[in-house]
Amino acid sequence: MPDFLLNFDRHLFYFINHDLSNTFFDWLMPLMRNPKFWIPLYLFIITFCIWRYKRQGTILVVFLALAVGFADYSSASIIKPNISRLRPCRDPITAQTDISRVACGTGYSFPSTHATDHFAIAAFLSFMFFKRWRWVLPVTILWAAIICFAQVYVGVHYPLDVTGGAIYGSLVGVMFAIGFRRFIPSFKA
Repeated sequence: MPDFLLNFDRHLFYFINHDLSNTFFDWLMPLMRNPKFWIPLYLFIITFCIWRYKRQGTILVVFLALAVGFADYSSASIIKPNISRLRPCRDPITAQTDISRVACGTGYSFPSTHATDHFAIAAFLSFMFFKRWRWVLPVTILWAAIICFAQVYVGVHYPLDVTGGAIYGSLVGVMFAIGFRRFIPSFKA
């Protein structure tokens, strides 16, 4: 990565991790990045799709799960080890000033798997339901972006980690949504 980009990323990380620090975010952001916090939302999405669209909804949920599984595996097991970027909490330069609000985490930093997974969900759902419910796109993107922001705020990822994860996850989500549309061309949201 070019030095100017690395320095920009570190400065933006410091701004989010330090300068935006406040007690409300200290309480909220660890929750926002915790996948267990979102279990009710995940269950709602699954239940709604199956209840509303029956068999097609079940297949839609399978494709969504495949999108998240593919995004998660390829991000964590293929891309991260090959890029090998240290997390801010392990980077000798930023670790000195990093405010760690959660455990540092194992493995590498780029791309953020949280960002990849949640943007895969957001892109998939937006692609599937945007024509019927226009609000789905901004709501899901905002939701995934908050999770990305939380990853930087708590000190486990750089801004470029979550940006790369968001882009990659969005591509995966759209790819699997297109696959679903080709598999079930009769689906009407």
